[in-house]
Amino acid sequence: MKKFLVNIAVFIPLSVIAYLFLLIFWGEIVPDKYRINLIYKSPGYGHTFSRMKEAKEAPLTKVLFLGSSQAYRGFDVRYMFQEEKIFGFNLGSSAQSPIQTKMLVNRYLDSLSPKLVIMEVAPTIFGRDGVESSLDLMANDVNDKETLKMALKTNHLKTYHTMIYAFYRDWFGRNEKKVEKMLKGEDRYRKNGYVEKKMSYYKHTNRYEREVEFSEKQVEAFNDILAKLRNSKVPYILVQAPVTKGLYNAFTNMEEYEEFIKKKGPYYDFNKFMNLNDSLHFYDAVHLNQRGVELFNRKLMDTLRLNEL
Repeated sequence: MKKFLVNIAVFIPLSVIAYLFLLIFWGEIVPDKYRINLIYKSPGYGHTFSRMKEAKEAPLTKVLFLGSSQAYRGFDVRYMFQEEKIFGFNLGSSAQSPIQTKMLVNRYLDSLSPKLVIMEVAPTIFGRDGVESSLDLMANDVNDKETLKMALKTNHLKTYHTMIYAFYRDWFGRNEKKVEKMLKGEDRYRKNGYVEKKMSYYKHTNRYEREVEFSEKQVEAFNDILAKLRNSKVPYILVQAPVTKGLYNAFTNMEEYEEFIKKKGPYYDFNKFMNLNDSLHFYDAVHLNQRGVELFNRKLMDTLRLNEL
C-alpha cells in the first residue's frame, strides 16, 4: 500500500508536467484550425492588442468606457470630448462580459485613474459564458493574477488551456516584438481604443423573440465592479447603446431587465432617447455605423452636460 501511494505521489506531478509541456508543444506546432480547446489569436479580432498596449501608456483618464464591441465600436473618444479638452479611453473588447470587465477594472483602474466611468450594459452581457472574451484578453493583454481569477470564474477547458499557453508566451517574451496593423479588413484602429468600421449599411433580417438571461456569476461580477467603483469614489453611469428596433423589440422581458439595471445606478437607455433608422445608422443588428456613432455620441454628450456629469 505504501509503495502504491509513493507511485501515485510521483505519477501525479510528472503527469501534470508532461501535460503542460504537451499543451505548450500543441500550441506552438499545431495549426489553429486543429487546436479546438486552445484558441490563441494575437493580434486578434477587434484590435484588442493595440487597445491594451495603448492603455498601459495612456495618461490619466477623465472618462473611461467599459463594455463589449458596442463600446469600442460605439464610443468614438477621438471627438467626444474635444470641446472639454479632456482625455477619454475606451477599454471595451469583443463579447466582454462582467467577468472580463471586472478583470480589466482591477488591472487598469488605478493607473488610468478616471473621474467618470461609462459602462455599456447591453442586455446580452449577463447571459454570456465569458469564454470568447476571456480567450481574446489572454492572448492580447498581459497575464497576471487577475487572469487566473478570471479563468477560475469562467471555468471552461478552453480558458484553462489558453491561460497556460498565454502565461508561457508572456514569460518567454514571445509577444514583445509583435505589431498589429491599424487597418485590418474593414476595421481601422483609431486612438484611445476606438475602432472605426468602413461605412456600410444594415440589411434587415427577421429577429426571433428571446429573453434576457441572467447568469449568477455574471451578476455577481457586475456587482463587484460597481462596489469597487464606489469604494474608489469613481462615479459611473450605465448606458444601453442603440441597437436596431428589430433586435430591441425581440427581447420579451426588457422590463424585467430595466427594473434590475435601474437599481444598480444611473442608467440611460438610448434606444428610448433616439429614433435612429435601422437601415441608415447601423451596419448590423447590434452595431452602429459611423453616421450612427456620431449621432449617438452627440446625444450622449448632451446627456452628460445636462446632468452635469
